[in-house]
Order: sequence, then structure tokens, then C-alpha cells
Amino acid sequence: MVNQSSDPEFERRARLSVVWHDLVNPVRAIIDYQQIIVEEAERFGLADCKPDLDRVLAAAWSLNELVESLRAPATVAEPEDGLAGFQATLRHDLRTPLNAIIGYSEMVLESLEADARTEMLKADIVRLLAEARQLLDRIDAIVDFERAGTGGKLGEDTDDSAQAAVTELLQKLRPVRDPNVRRESGRILAVDDNKSNRDLLKRRLTHEGHFVVVVESGNRALSILEDQSFDLILLDLLMPGMTGIEVLERLKADERWHAIPVIMISGLQEADAAIRCIEAGAEDYLTKPFNLVLLRARINACLERKHWQAREREYLARLQEEKERSDALIRNILPAPIVLRLNEGETIIADRFESASILFADIVGFTPAAAVMPPAHLVDRLDQVFSEFDVLALSLGVEKIKTIGDAYMAAAGLPQPRHDHAEAIVEFALGILAALERVNTANDQEFKIRIGIHSGPVVAGIIGRNKFIYDVWGDTVNIASRLESQGLPNQIQVSQVVQEALAHRYHFERRGTIALKGRGHTQTFLVGVHRPA
Repeated sequence: MVNQSSDPEFERRARLSVVWHDLVNPVRAIIDYQQIIVEEAERFGLADCKPDLDRVLAAAWSLNELVESLRAPATVAEPEDGLAGFQATLRHDLRTPLNAIIGYSEMVLESLEADARTEMLKADIVRLLAEARQLLDRIDAIVDFERAGTGGKLGEDTDDSAQAAVTELLQKLRPVRDPNVRRESGRILAVDDNKSNRDLLKRRLTHEGHFVVVVESGNRALSILEDQSFDLILLDLLMPGMTGIEVLERLKADERWHAIPVIMISGLQEADAAIRCIEAGAEDYLTKPFNLVLLRARINACLERKHWQAREREYLARLQEEKERSDALIRNILPAPIVLRLNEGETIIADRFESASILFADIVGFTPAAAVMPPAHLVDRLDQVFSEFDVLALSLGVEKIKTIGDAYMAAAGLPQPRHDHAEAIVEFALGILAALERVNTANDQEFKIRIGIHSGPVVAGIIGRNKFIYDVWGDTVNIASRLESQGLPNQIQVSQVVQEALAHRYHFERRGTIALKGRGHTQTFLVGVHRPA
């Protein structure tokens, strides 16, 4: 790093900057008050006061111009007798317009007659005089280059803690030249109609580690953007043909380029030019001739911000991908309408359905066979069978509820009611028999399955906090389970309720009455393979 005590020019600039900082706010307040006073005098028709009020405003702007010159210390020539001579001159030059402001304002105040129209105007002139007199009283203390330095004595109205604070600030404000500090590099497009400017920009920025492309016009810049991508654009404001502001507006209106940060570079010093460019979407505004250190800092800040934004977009994309994966997993576990209700904020989901159909299917003799199967073989066989059932359920609009070991439970008519739930569940049962036959043929095995179906009222909802499950409860569920457990291999046993609902569509064989636990003797039927003509 550069030795901070060995740069007298930086010390000089810093001293002037501290003085400017203490002067600029009271001077701006004086100008603002005087502008309000002039407007009020015009509104009240006080023409006699206008010449003196205009003189006050002119003196205020003269004072402001003097203060603003301190913002560009390089343009402030240091007298032969050093800062001490400049300090005396500056104090004198500041007092001159301040005395004019106070003198003319007092004359206006004395000339105003006492009436309701002028009370507000008088109050504002009193405020302006207070600001001007306070600043005049503080001129010596403010324009004290010793108190703004790092090693001199402070004025009588300051103390050691103030000096320490100023010293610390100057140390922190000094540009860092540490080679170990990481600087962003990127692809930069520089647009300037001046050949020398383009050459200097390219050489300087290439030396900083950037890849730089320079073009001479806005049209050429838009053309090259069609084929190449850039991290930053340096754009001259004043160019023949298409001006920089027109190029900027084109860039921000095109979704391909609107995210590219743009730093405007111009010889125009007016604040309006900078404001217009920022409003049009520019990231920053630098005036020519620009300070290389400032340019480097602005470019590095823009590139760092853009890279952080790119990393943020990448992170958000990964989050969205994870969310979609999570949502897909939830949709595989829960019915789609239930997922939608959860996403909308419902915490307790429980519904009663007056009419739905429940199916239980259990592979016959699977438990003894599983005891001698290798685990991987067992899981693979169950996966083949139940995957076939899942595909079939999806195609028929039947809701898989869960698997319990080698048993499969499904429902029709929930979570969205449907009038043909009994028909849908019987079609699903017939499909199960056909699917199991295909799997048996493919694997040279002879698994058989029992199926039980019953229709009636049920309650369905979500249970669990960490692991959700959509489940169904009620007497209808219990009867369907017992119809399956007391059924026959490769047969679909249904209750009389199901048989009566579908007698017009399927052939049923009366099995007779069987004893169902908790229900006594119950009439049951087997679904025939052939349907009635």
C-alpha cells in the first residue's frame, strides 16, 4: 500500500474536501430560502422588493459557486505562500457575498410594511438571515486547514477527539493500492466517437485485466451486441447519429440487454444530464476527463454487483428447481387437489364424502414366498406389480391411497367427487387382474391376488406433520378390507351395494352370504369376467 503520510497532494485535496463538506449545507439552505422568498414576493406583487431580492439571490449563487470549486481541488491553484495564503483569501472571498446577502436582506425586511401578506415573507427572511449570520460567524473555524489535516494543531473550538475523527476519516478515504485485494474482471464494451478516447480506454482497461471491445458509434454497439455478450458498457453521451441516451434507451427496452450495467461518460458537467441518464437506466455517470482511479472503482463496483446478481439468479434458479422437485415429490405422495389446498395455506384437511368406492387388493401367499427371496429380488417384484397398478390408477382417475406390505389400497370418488366411482373402481380391479397376469408371464411366476370392493360414505384427510399421508376412514373402508380378506384368489368380491349399482353393466355371480367381522352375515358377489350383452 502507498504510505499515507507521503502524499501531500492527497492531504491538500482532503483538507479542501472537509472544508467543502462543512460549507455546502448552509450555503444550499441560504439558496433554497432565498428562492422561496423571491417566489413569495412575486406572488404577493411586491415589485419594489424584487431588485434587492434578486441581488441577494445572485450573491447566494456566487457563494455557492465559490464553495463548489472546492469539490475539484485540482483546479484550485495553491498560492505561493501555500495553504495559509489560500486560507486567508478564501475567508475573505466567502465573507463578501455573505455580507451582501445579509445587507440586502436587512434592507428588504425594513422596507416591508406590517400586513398579513408579508408575515410569512418576513419569517422566511429572518430564517435566511439567521443561516447567513451563523455561517459568517463560523467562517474562521470552518476555513481552518490545520483542523482538517492529520498533523497540525486544531482551532480553539475543536478538541483532540475531533482531530482524531478527521484523521481516521482521511485515512479511510484514501484509495487502496493493495495488490492482494481481489478486483473483478469482465467483458467491457466501450462506445466513444473519439478515436483517442477509445484507444486510451482500451489500453487502460486491458491493463486492469478486462477484455475490452471498442466501437465508434451507437449503431455499431447495438450491432455487436447481437453477436457478443458483455458484462458492462461504457457509453459516451455526445455522439453523432445516435446519441448515448438513445442507445441507453434502446438497451433498456430490449430484454436481451436491459440487465447489462451501463456507465455513461460525458463532458457535460450539468446535473440534469446525469439525472436524465440515471432515470433512463444508467448505472452511473462519469464526467470527462475522468479520474482513472474513480473509473476503476466504478467499473469494479458495477462488475461485482453484476456478478453478485448473476450468483443470486443462479441460487434462485436452484431454489426453484429444488421447489419443483419437492412439489413433484409431494404430488406423487398426495392427490393434486390436496397439494393445491396445502399450498394455499390450509393446515387441517378433512372432508366427508357421502358416496365413494374403496378397493383393497392383496397378493395371495406372498409373505411365505418373500421369506425365501433375496431383499433386492423381493423389492423388485413388488415394484413391478405396484408400478403397473399405479399407471392404471392414473389412467382411470382412481386415487392410490397407500400400500401396506403386499396389499394395495385405492379409492374412487375422492378427493374430487364423481358419480361413476363404482364403475371406475371395478374397471381398476379388472385392470389389476390383467396387469398381474402380464407381470407373471414376464417373470415366469404365479402370483395371485384377492380383491374386495365396497361403496358408501367415508371421511378422508391429511394426517402427520413431518411425513404426510392422505388416508380414508369409515365403515366403508372396513367392509372393503374384510371383503378382500375373505375373498377368493384372482376374484373381485363386492358388496351388494356395488352389485346393485352396476348390475346393468357387469355380470355378477352370487357367492352367497359370508360372515364379516362386525357386520354379521353379508350377501356378497363376484364380478364375472364377461359383461352382459
